[in-house]
Amino acid sequence: MFRHLVLILCLIGIHSASIQSQEKFEDLRSVFEEGLVFTSVFQHTYTDSYTQETTGSDGIVWIDQVEYKLASEDKTIVVDGVTSTVYEANRNRVIISEYDEEADDFAPSRMLSGLDETYTAREERMDGGWTKIILETEDEFAAYLVIEIEVDDELIPQRITAYDFAENVTVTTFSNGRFVDRDEELFTLSYPEDAEIVDLRN
Repeated sequence: MFRHLVLILCLIGIHSASIQSQEKFEDLRSVFEEGLVFTSVFQHTYTDSYTQETTGSDGIVWIDQVEYKLASEDKTIVVDGVTSTVYEANRNRVIISEYDEEADDFAPSRMLSGLDETYTAREERMDGGWTKIILETEDEFAAYLVIEIEVDDELIPQRITAYDFAENVTVTTFSNGRFVDRDEELFTLSYPEDAEIVDLRN
C-alpha cells in the first residue's frame, strides 16, 4: 500500500552548490533542520505510465528530518532511518524490519529534507503566492528524475509530484498541513499486547 509513498522526506540533503534560485527550498530545509515536524492529512496516487492504472492511499503523516510516521485506516508505519515498524490492524500483526531507504518510495524526509548532490533545483512562482520547487537529475540510477514540490507562502508543502525513469507518476497532496514542535511520542507505535510480532531483522 505504501510502496510508492516515498515522496516527502527527500529534500533536505541536496548539496547547496548544485542549487540555483533556491530561496524557498533553503527556507524549507531550514525548518526541518530546526527540528520541527510536518504533519498533514495526505492523499497519495501512483499512475503506471504503461497501463495508466492508478493506485492510491490516504491517511495522516508526521515527518521530521529523519523519521516519519504514516497512519491509515488499517495500517500504521513508523520509520526511524534504521528500522521500519508496521502495525497491520486487520491482522493484529507487527512487522519489524531493517529500513531500506532505496526501497522506500515515500521517504518524505528524503524529499523535503535532502536528496543527493546529483540533483539541481530551481523555483517557479505560481498563482496565489505558491512556489514550485523543481528538482532534476541526469543520474539514470536515481529513483526519480524530476520531483516537483509545491509550497504555499508560509512554506507549508501542498503537493509533491515525482516522475521516474519509466515516466510513472507519483503524486502526494497534503491538506491541513502544519509544522509542530517535536514530541518523542509522535514517532512511537502503539498496538495491542496480544499482537503477533514478526521480526525480520534476524
